[in-house]
Amino acid sequence: MNILMGLGFAIAILGGLIFLLWLLFEWQYSTRQGNLLEFDSSNWQFINYEPEHYQLELLLTATNKTRNLDVFLVEVNPVLSLLSSNSLDGIDSRVQLRSHHADIPSRNDNYWESYIVTPSRSVVANLRIDIKGKNLEELKSAWVRVHYTIYGPAGREQKTKHCIIPLQFPDAEQRERWRPTPDADVLPIRTHILSAGDNPIDVMQRYVMSHAQLGDIVTIAETPIAIMQGNFYHPSDIHPKWLAKRLCYYFKSASSLATACGLQSLINESGAWRVGFAFVIGALAKAFLRIPGVFYMLAGDQARLIDDVTGTLPPYDQFIVLGPKNPQSVVDEIKTATGLEAAIVDVNDLRRVKVLAATSGVSENLLNQALLMNPAGNAAEQTPIVLIRPNSQA
Repeated sequence: MNILMGLGFAIAILGGLIFLLWLLFEWQYSTRQGNLLEFDSSNWQFINYEPEHYQLELLLTATNKTRNLDVFLVEVNPVLSLLSSNSLDGIDSRVQLRSHHADIPSRNDNYWESYIVTPSRSVVANLRIDIKGKNLEELKSAWVRVHYTIYGPAGREQKTKHCIIPLQFPDAEQRERWRPTPDADVLPIRTHILSAGDNPIDVMQRYVMSHAQLGDIVTIAETPIAIMQGNFYHPSDIHPKWLAKRLCYYFKSASSLATACGLQSLINESGAWRVGFAFVIGALAKAFLRIPGVFYMLAGDQARLIDDVTGTLPPYDQFIVLGPKNPQSVVDEIKTATGLEAAIVDVNDLRRVKVLAATSGVSENLLNQALLMNPAGNAAEQTPIVLIRPNSQA
């Protein structure tokens, strides 16, 4: 009996040691960095901008963010889509890919030669885009999808870098018509298709300042701010997990959280535990206390701000756009740079005005009244900025 007890005790100790070693092994694996290589920055410029010939250069930088692992960039395949207000018949486009490897000559056949990117080093891909034809002024934007493949300790992974480049630029000096409201006049201001390469201050300087005067309030929609911050994701880059796949069915079909990808984007921001807790408490509050909206109060600021696909104008209708980061800092920077009071707002055609952030001199009552009819529109007006000029008695 003692021998059996001793043997059982030894087996238990051995099993415990094996379990601890397994936990240590899994913990080590969970801290591995894997294939931390991606195109994380892009810069573009026009080389030629003539009525029948646009030529652009796009530089993409991929950085290996691991501490001590080599990662391979093995394939790069750019795909160009042109968005226009008219037919694309008679318009030809071509994308030329060149590498900027330090030790390998660049090829001229659009073939990307597999390249090892060492830790903390970068590699640059150069894209030359040629667009030729008549009526190029009808083109609004170019959507470049750079499909690329990385290879390393975590295996082979396919990723996509999305670059949206404006091709049409409204005349900032064109006189627009102010619209009267009871307490203020409002001026919707048209811009180019904004992208992650834009800066709110530069946009204000370019399109707003020629129309503004001291005492005006400049408002900008929350979605364009998020886009300029790069806070948007293609659904193919979002991988819904257990919680998102199950809870999304409990939201109304019109909600941006009614899809697994939409809800997973919130979970990525707020955390699974917080979203799960908010769902349980929100469901109980609605079922037993008849109090709606508790989930949105508990799940984080992004819960009300996420726009699922189709939520904004092309090509961003293909993306999930989150709310802006640090909106108060953005409006404060706008005021410092322009001298205008500023606000970031979320307005829709249902006469709902939500002020996300505003500078100290802004009256929310005035904003609610001036923006009630949604002068910026919710369709393809391309007027994300509204300038408000209070009446003297307001």
